[in-house]
This record gives sequence, C-alpha cells and structure tokens, in this order.
Amino acid sequence: MKGDFRQALIAGCECLAAWADLLDRINVFPIADGDTGRNLVVSLSPLRRPERNHHDLARALLLCARGNSGNIASAFFQPFIREGGSRETLPDAVRQGRDRAWQVVPDPRPGTILTFFDALADLIQGPSYLNGFPDNLLPLEMVVRSTVDRQPKLRRAGVVDAGALGMYLFFGGFLAVFSGSSPAFRPVTETFGDLVRVSPSFRDEPERGYCIDTVLRNTGDGRKTEALLASLGESVVVGREEDCLKIHFHTQDKERARKKLNPFGDVIGWTEDDLYAQTSVFNREPKHLPVHIMTDAAGSLTREEAKALGITLLDSYITIGDQSLPETYLTPDALYDAMRLGVRVTTSQASLFERHQKYESVLGSYEQVLYLCVGSVYTGNHRTVMDWKKDHDPGNRLAVLDTGAASGRLGVLTLATAAFAEKASRAEDVVAYAEEAMNRTGEYIFLDRLEYLAAGGRLSKTGAFFGDILGMKPVVAPMADGARKAGLCRSGRDQERFALKALEHSLDQNKAALIMLQYSDNRPNVERFAERLKSLYPLARVIVRPLSLTSGAHMGPGAWAVAFLPQFP
Repeated sequence: MKGDFRQALIAGCECLAAWADLLDRINVFPIADGDTGRNLVVSLSPLRRPERNHHDLARALLLCARGNSGNIASAFFQPFIREGGSRETLPDAVRQGRDRAWQVVPDPRPGTILTFFDALADLIQGPSYLNGFPDNLLPLEMVVRSTVDRQPKLRRAGVVDAGALGMYLFFGGFLAVFSGSSPAFRPVTETFGDLVRVSPSFRDEPERGYCIDTVLRNTGDGRKTEALLASLGESVVVGREEDCLKIHFHTQDKERARKKLNPFGDVIGWTEDDLYAQTSVFNREPKHLPVHIMTDAAGSLTREEAKALGITLLDSYITIGDQSLPETYLTPDALYDAMRLGVRVTTSQASLFERHQKYESVLGSYEQVLYLCVGSVYTGNHRTVMDWKKDHDPGNRLAVLDTGAASGRLGVLTLATAAFAEKASRAEDVVAYAEEAMNRTGEYIFLDRLEYLAAGGRLSKTGAFFGDILGMKPVVAPMADGARKAGLCRSGRDQERFALKALEHSLDQNKAALIMLQYSDNRPNVERFAERLKSLYPLARVIVRPLSLTSGAHMGPGAWAVAFLPQFP
C-alpha cells in the first residue's frame, strides 16, 4: 500500500470523525437512534493504522464494524484496501467494494449508503477521475441530496441519509489527499443547508429491542446460515472474512437470538445497544441556549452526558495496541484491562486537519459557540484554535477560554456553565460566568501506582520503582500552570481522609456545590465514597463519572479523583 493511499485513508477517517456528531443528529433511518456517526468512526478506525498488511486490516475492519451503515462500510473497504493503492487500480477497487457492500445486505434499500457506493463506482472509472478536484465531488453531492426523497422517514425529517453523507465526508477527505489537493473543502453545513437539520416537526415513536453486532467463528454451511438470518430480526447485515462471520441485526429478544446463533459457531464477539434508550434520547426536544458549549473530552464527561446536555466534545485519541479511537468511544474496561495486561497504550491529539474540521462543523451548526478549552499548559489545543480563528471567524462567533483546567476541573466547569446557560438570555453572560467560575474550581487526583506515569515519560522509572516499593500514593492537583504534587498517602483510607479535609477547606456544607468523583477501574469504591459525601454535603450535587481516559491512560488502574466547584448554579 503506497504512502499517498495510506495518507488518503487517514484523511478520510479524520474528516468523518470531525463531523460524526452531525451524522448522529440526522440519523433517522432506518430508525432514529442517533448513532451513525459513532458507528462509522468505530467501524473504520482500523484505517487510521493502514501500515498493517491487507489481511490483518481486512479482518480488523470486520471485527470492528458497528451498526447498519458501519457494517456495510466495513464490507466495502475490505476489498477496497486490497485492490486499491494507485490511480490505475482504484476504479476496480471501488467496483469490488461496491459489489461486496450490496452482497452483505439481504434487503437492500435505495437512497442509502449503497446508493452512494453506486455513484462512486460510476464516478471513478479511469485514471482521469482525480483531475479537477473538488469539482468531481459534485456528482456525489447530488446523489447524497437525492436520498432525502428516497425513503419516507428521510422525507418527513427533511434530511439526507446519514450513512450516505458519512461516505461523502470520508471520500471528500480521501480524494483530496489522493489527488494531491488540500484536504480542506466546503463545510457540509454550507453544501447541504437545511438538509442536515432535522425538521422541528419530526417525531418518531421510540423503538423497542436491541441493536446487536456479533462475530461467529467456524460457522456452518451457507444454506443453514441463510435460513438462520431470515429469522434473526430486522436491519440484517452479514459479512464474512475467512473463518469469521459478522452479523448485525435488530431484535426484540436478544437472549433468544443468541440461542439461535449457538449451533452455527462460537460467539467470539457481542455488542448490544438498547434501542429504546437511544431512540428516546433522539426524540428529546433540543435545548435552546444563548450559546452552544464546546469543550475537550479531557474533561471527564461521557459522550452520552454531553449529547443529553447539547455539549460538543473534542476528542483526543487513545491507541491500544493496533486500535486507535477517540477517547469517548472507548470504555474504561477496555483501557484498564489492556494496561494491566501490559499492552502498549499511547495518547495523541487529533490532527490539525481534524480539529479544524471540528471547528467548522460546530460553527456550521450553531450561531454562537463558547469553547471551554483544556488548559494551554496541558495541550496545544488553545493555540491551535486561536490560530484557526484568526482566518476563519471574522464575525467572532467562537468565544474561546483558556480554562487552565483538565480532567474533572474542566468537567465541573463545563457542567456548571451549561446549567447557567439554561437560565441565561445572552451569550456574553454565559462567557462571563465561565470566566469567573474557572478560577473557583479545584481537583485532587489520587494515584495508586507510579509505574504508569513512568511508562508515559512523566516520571523517571527509578522514582516510580522506589515509590511503589515504599507504598507511596501521590496526590496531584492540576492547576493552570501545571500539575502539582499536593501530598502523599499510603492507603486508600488515607486518600479518602485527604479528600475530606480538602473539601472541608474549600466548601461550605450549607451551600450548594458541585462535586464530581471520577473512577478508573474502581467504580464501586468511588461510589461508596460518593454516598458518604452526600450525607456530609446535603445541598451539593455529587456525581460519579469515569476519569477522562486520556488522564487514565497516564495514571493507570486504581487512580481516582475528586473535583469541585463551590456555589453550583
């Protein structure tokens, strides 16, 4: 696989990830569960590491596939990466990918991601297809536009198909880099206008059941498998790679479906989403705030919480072995299990291109935006957004604050600002509140072992070794000028005593406050401590959240934290 082809695949993934939230917001077909953006990002995440051989990459695509569109896209890219790589071979690679994508859907529908792949195959018929980029995106744009009238539910919602738009975004980035052009192109919010905004009148009844993705090994003969698929449920997509069969489907009875699968092979992978929970959230009335809030995922807010509050998260990336994902797409268990097993874990910022596209997507969706940026001492995100803002925000619609915070401090500031915004009428009042509140936040992070800080280069290995031998458990206080060592503890009980004293010094028991406790792999212990705090601070809002996984990747299993803000709105 040539270098320009690999870089084009990465650019496609970056463009897709930057606009994933918008894809989730318009995902009404086949059901309004709001997860097409997430599913496509997860499904195509192996393409971010395209240095692997074709065999391993194709297998990773099969195993990572999630959701309806994600499984169809995964099927397309398996032959695409094997056959592509040059201008001469790409037309045939697209045709083979298109054919595979159609084959994995027993009940294909018009006006979907499959229609986009047809148009892509028609466009890319010879080596001259890359000439004149980005004009050659126009036929693909027209196909995406046409999807709104191809399905009744899309027509009622007044939006294009999210899967088709996702592939338009991917190939916008891919074709730009592969043609030697700049990967920047016209924001899709400008290109498609109201076709990427769900009609206010659209309502859909919540769906019951489960969205299942499963992998079987050593499956039986093809005829029996086909009969099985006919009885599994709806939205069935079936892919195969050597001895593995990947099945996506919707079912009312997940236990019965699993029993049906057992005779056909060993279940080696199983993920499920509760469709009622997802579709109920999608149908909620959007919050109308004077300013849209954006922050970094380093603030220990979950993707689900951010979506419910109408907050945009800018993810960093966590790489575990060969898999690289936005941090809010991972579960704590996946991270800490890998760390305990000694799997190499690294963190990184999104590329400049992806961050720039993210800013475009937010300003394309909201009139006024407040970006509560992770402290500049911790990442380069503040400098990056300010450099972009000079050339791309002439109307000063994007307000940026260097919060000096990360992890739970950033989280409590964001939650408090969102709560204040619900009662405010002017954007400038929300900005002023955030500026004042960020100076009142505090946090203490309690480490269990120092070896993980040492592995990440944040502490000498000698210091980590002797610290662990002596049973030292450092307490770290993240501040605007960097993380400071606030103390040492020898046990979990000592850590809790330290936290109680710190809160007693900072909070008034007779006033409302926000206290965020954060866990790594120790949720039960942290939740028990939370109950104690609720009795001590009856007027406070005490919440428990996962520790930001970028923080957790450096601090390791056993770490936990307490962040707080006096006088919560």
